[in-house]
Amino acid sequence: MSVVADQLSWGVRRKVIVKNVSLDVREGETLGLIGPNGSGKSSLLRLLAGLKRPDRGHVEIHGRNIAHVPRRLLAREVAFVQQNAATDTNVTVRDVVRLGRTPHRSALSGWSSADQEAVSGALRRVGMEPLQNQSWQTLSGGERQRVHIARALAQSPRVLFLDEPTNHLDIHHQIEILHTVRQLDLTSIVALHDLHLAAMFCDRIIVLKDGAVVASGAPETVLTEEMIGSVFRVSAAVSASPYHGRPQIHFRSC
Repeated sequence: MSVVADQLSWGVRRKVIVKNVSLDVREGETLGLIGPNGSGKSSLLRLLAGLKRPDRGHVEIHGRNIAHVPRRLLAREVAFVQQNAATDTNVTVRDVVRLGRTPHRSALSGWSSADQEAVSGALRRVGMEPLQNQSWQTLSGGERQRVHIARALAQSPRVLFLDEPTNHLDIHHQIEILHTVRQLDLTSIVALHDLHLAAMFCDRIIVLKDGAVVASGAPETVLTEEMIGSVFRVSAAVSASPYHGRPQIHFRSC
């Protein structure tokens, strides 16, 4: 399922946060959004997912303007994984993932075999089935992120939006989670702050600065020394990784 944005702009009061952003994400592609803090990544992601309404422009998913799609129907096709979602409620892993079936169920409908299979399949896909009866409160940060991805997958979406899913995780869990996302048969748009992870796991990258797109393309064309210096204001050397052939970045000390 494709995602197309045309001249998106959005702001708060007099401050423009997303400025005239256009993009086209192909079906099955993983697109990375990168940029400094405050560049508009999270706001753009929410506009694309239909969680915010743009001041100007529009978003189409599979050829339909999402502004004209009822929220419940949209939630059956797109899922959003936010940063560090938490709960104080003592629930099991399976209970959390079951919440992903909400868009597919009416207030009076019972729990169906399709719901059961969607939850079980989502747990299997992220490797959390062995822990399905464990309390949410006992999970590590990486395990919680995998559960949130499973909840999103239980929605049976065709597009997955992720807002810095590796934030505050150690490098092992960062790679594990993005590898999981990469293996899914979905169109994925992910906001990242780590340039190395963007290079490793994204088919294409969009670079944002002050809410506007300043570069777009494959990692090897976007992640240049000039772009990193201009946008992130750091000096770096970029070369091809001997392991995966994608850009690897060596930051120079000041």
